[in-house]
Amino acid sequence: MTLRQSNCYNAIVWRFKIYAIIETGGKQYKVTPGQTVVVERLEVAEGETVELDKVLLLAEGDKVTVGQPTVSGAKVIATSKGEFKDKKIIVLKYKPKTRYRKKTGHRQWQTRLVIDRIVEPESADEAKPARKTRRPKKEVTENGA
Repeated sequence: MTLRQSNCYNAIVWRFKIYAIIETGGKQYKVTPGQTVVVERLEVAEGETVELDKVLLLAEGDKVTVGQPTVSGAKVIATSKGEFKDKKIIVLKYKPKTRYRKKTGHRQWQTRLVIDRIVEPESADEAKPARKTRRPKKEVTENGA
C-alpha cells in the first residue's frame, strides 16, 4: 500500500498497489487483498477458502489487464467468514378502491468474504497456446480429380 496526501481537505487516502474487479452473484466488486466483501450467498462453510475466477479487470500499479470478457488464468482467493441475513426489505402490494393491501418482507442471505490474495495469470508467452498452422490446400487438376 502507498499513502498519498490529497489536496481536498488534506485527507489521507490509501491506495493499494494491486486490485481486481470480480463478478459473483450477478454483481461486480472491486477488491484488494485484506478487504472484507459482502456478496450474494455462496455455498461455502465458514472458514473455507473460495476461488473466484471471474476476474474482469486486474491492475497492479500502472499495469492494467482488461479481460475479454474475463482475464484468463487470474483468480481471487478469499476466506468465508460465514453467512448472515441482510436487512429486511418491505414489499407492499396495493390496489386502490378494492381494499386490497398485502405487506410482506424479505431478508436476503449474504456471505462475508475476506480477500486473501489476488493471483495473476502466467506470463503472456506461456499463457498463449501454440498457433495452429493451416493444411496446404489440395491441388485441383483439369479433370477435377
